[in-house]
Amino acid sequence: MITRHSINESATVRDALERLNGLPGGMMTLFITDRHGRVLGTLTDGDIRRALLRGLTLENPALSAARTDFKSVKAADIDVAALAAYRAAGITLVPALAADGSLADIIDLSKSRTRLPLKAVLMAGGKGERLRPATLTTPKPLLKIEGKAIIDYNVEALAQCGIRDIYVTTRYLAEQLDEHFAAPVAGMQVHTVREEAPLGTIGAVALTPVAGADGDTLVMNSDLITTISFEEMYLLHRSRGADVTIAVVPYQISVPYAILSLDADDPTAVTGIEEKPSYSYYANAGIYIFSNKLLRTLSPTERCDATDLVDRAIAAGCRVTYYPIKGTWIDVGSPLDFRQAGELMRHHNAMNTQGSKTLEIT
Repeated sequence: MITRHSINESATVRDALERLNGLPGGMMTLFITDRHGRVLGTLTDGDIRRALLRGLTLENPALSAARTDFKSVKAADIDVAALAAYRAAGITLVPALAADGSLADIIDLSKSRTRLPLKAVLMAGGKGERLRPATLTTPKPLLKIEGKAIIDYNVEALAQCGIRDIYVTTRYLAEQLDEHFAAPVAGMQVHTVREEAPLGTIGAVALTPVAGADGDTLVMNSDLITTISFEEMYLLHRSRGADVTIAVVPYQISVPYAILSLDADDPTAVTGIEEKPSYSYYANAGIYIFSNKLLRTLSPTERCDATDLVDRAIAAGCRVTYYPIKGTWIDVGSPLDFRQAGELMRHHNAMNTQGSKTLEIT
């Protein structure tokens, strides 16, 4: 893709037009580079039309028609907030530049909404006992909702965010998940990692290579249907300097009785009474961003739940924060949840057929 969209500074306007004519629709942008490969400007057919109206000829250098104030990101440290702004401004192709200014990559925002600098681990080792008998012969993540495996909805969502390294931890009926991911899903080659003994809801991350470098990793349950914005969650995680960010959903409890308030010093003394109160909480949604330094504390032989790792982080004085999910979140754990998820996807598919806004998992 880089070669197809780049052209040397010695090229003429005519050369650029010929190159643009061979590009697929919607991606008609060229990056003009010097002899060292450094990007000097960007060029579209619209730029050329405006240049011709100014009096340039087809034999003038293409660089004279290019925009030198182009938008870019650093390949080594992609600015996700900048990508969001470019996307909002209608910019489709964004060059990712190496330290020397050369073209390291081209981010196509028409294919992925962003490029999150995260790896991802989907936890898929559970037995899904509450969904039996369906899970007696099929692992829960592979149960189909509207013709698609539950886990594939999440792989597609991660791919749309430009997350390229995706791992799935397996145990129960692992061979079926190995076979499922033998072929790419959503254009992604997903890697499966098998736990030989139960390692809890996060312990199997120690079997993956994700924690071997600095940065952060997204860890989530594989049996969710959600419209969470991974981009927003990541930006919040970074802006707060967090070591752990937990995605949460609102959870409200209504008590159908009048509740007494008692004095802290004298529990026999009533200080008030409240009729049928409601209490609001945030419930853990099973989606986390962990710093890799925390994930490196996991042992491949030690059982550990995600909540245990969060408790460790808090005890160690790490920064732990939360991100409220604004859209849909369904933990497909029971037959009722499964039916609800099916109804949701049927609704979105029907909207899609009618040309309305479809489910957008970002």
